[in-house]
Amino acid sequence: MKISTRLTAGFGILVLLIAFMGGTSIIKIHMVEGALHTVLSDYYRKIAELNEIKGNLNQVARSLRNMVIMTVAADIEKEREQTAATQKTIAAQWARLEAKIVSDKGRAELAKVNAARGAYGALQDKFLGLVAAGNADEARNMLLGELRPGQLAYFAAVEGLIQHQDNRMEESTSEAIDAVERMKTTIWASGAVALLVAVCMATWIIRAITRPINQAVRVSAAVAAGDLSLQFDASGNSETARLMRALKDMQANLVRVIAHVRENAEGVASASQQIADGNRDLSGRTEEQASALEQTAASMEELSSTVRQNADNALQANQFAIGATTVARKGGDVVGQVVGTMKEINDSSRKIADIIGVIDSIAFQTNILALNAAVEAARAGEQGRGFAVVAGEVRNLAQRSAEAAKEIKTLITASVERVEQGTAMVDHAGATMTEIVTAIKRVTDIMGEISAASTEQSAGVAQIETAMSQMDQATQQNAALVEQSSAAAESLHARARQLVQAVAVFKLHQERGGHGAPSGLTAA
Repeated sequence: MKISTRLTAGFGILVLLIAFMGGTSIIKIHMVEGALHTVLSDYYRKIAELNEIKGNLNQVARSLRNMVIMTVAADIEKEREQTAATQKTIAAQWARLEAKIVSDKGRAELAKVNAARGAYGALQDKFLGLVAAGNADEARNMLLGELRPGQLAYFAAVEGLIQHQDNRMEESTSEAIDAVERMKTTIWASGAVALLVAVCMATWIIRAITRPINQAVRVSAAVAAGDLSLQFDASGNSETARLMRALKDMQANLVRVIAHVRENAEGVASASQQIADGNRDLSGRTEEQASALEQTAASMEELSSTVRQNADNALQANQFAIGATTVARKGGDVVGQVVGTMKEINDSSRKIADIIGVIDSIAFQTNILALNAAVEAARAGEQGRGFAVVAGEVRNLAQRSAEAAKEIKTLITASVERVEQGTAMVDHAGATMTEIVTAIKRVTDIMGEISAASTEQSAGVAQIETAMSQMDQATQQNAALVEQSSAAAESLHARARQLVQAVAVFKLHQERGGHGAPSGLTAA
């Protein structure tokens, strides 16, 4: 039988026993819980309510007693009111309690209580009527006489109901205790059975595991000692049988490996010696290559310095060209501003000429008005002489204004012509500056391209220099690796010889003159 099957069977039985114990315990616990719940939520609460009713009845009895003792009407009335309130409370309590009592015995005890309660209530009403009527003596006699037996009967009935509920609570408690005792017995019995089964299953499983494992340990110890000729039985279907078969396969594989290692160890030793010789030759050639690379790297460093200097000069020339472009562009902007200013002056001169034309027109109209005024003054005779003098002065003023306007117009016309000539010259200068700026921009672009090309050349040379440096480092590293490889080949040759000596320790079947007899080991 497989070990897994044995383990499954053993632990399965234990699990079933534990499940039985747990299920039984849960059932008993539910029973105890139900009994305790009944005791606490039913019987105990009913007894508490009955004791509360009993206390209220005692309060009513004290109030009835006080009514016959007191002499002050106000105090008696206060006791009556308190008695009425307490009776209402008692009635409400009995109403709630009657709904909770459902057993036949409880209903019978409750019927006795209701009978005694009705009789005692009638006597109370009669007593309160006497008190209300002021018949203190009759009330006192009734309190000590017929009211007392009714009160005692009522209290006795209540005590009987309390005793009934107390008995029910004790019965439930006893049932819970009995259930707990039975649960303890069941748990102890189940635990004992589970322990016995566990011991038996453990013994069975341990024997099934340890015996084959001990056999496997003996086989492994023999293999560890170098004896690969040991024969043993590996039949069976259990896990330990598979382990023994695996050990047997391992032994066979080790035999093949050791034989193969013995055959190839000498070959490895010879090959490692050849590798060591080749590595020594390669180390010499690698050192020569490293020296050549160092010289090439030095030449590339000088070339890189020259290209870097050319790139710096091209960059400075490009910066100077950019500065000249900026200055030329600013000059072009100034010329443009001058052109704009000349155009504004020309426009202002033309506006002045127009204004002078308006002044000339006004002077001409004023002259005509002066002539008309002189004619009108001549018609007026002596009365218009003064007006004629004024008209003459106005005419003279208009003529002088017209002459002055003509002179100014002549000057303005000449100024406008000169301004137009200046504007034309400034326009020509602006066009020339634009051509200069364009030419300088072309030079700047060319210098920028030269600078960029020089920078790229410098970067390329730097990359080549870096690559040469890396190649130099790689060559030096290769030389070191070749030396290490040569040392490793020498070490490999030594280790191959050691390996030949090490595998000679193992004893194979062929070396013992046959397969030998089985050792008698058997797998379960």
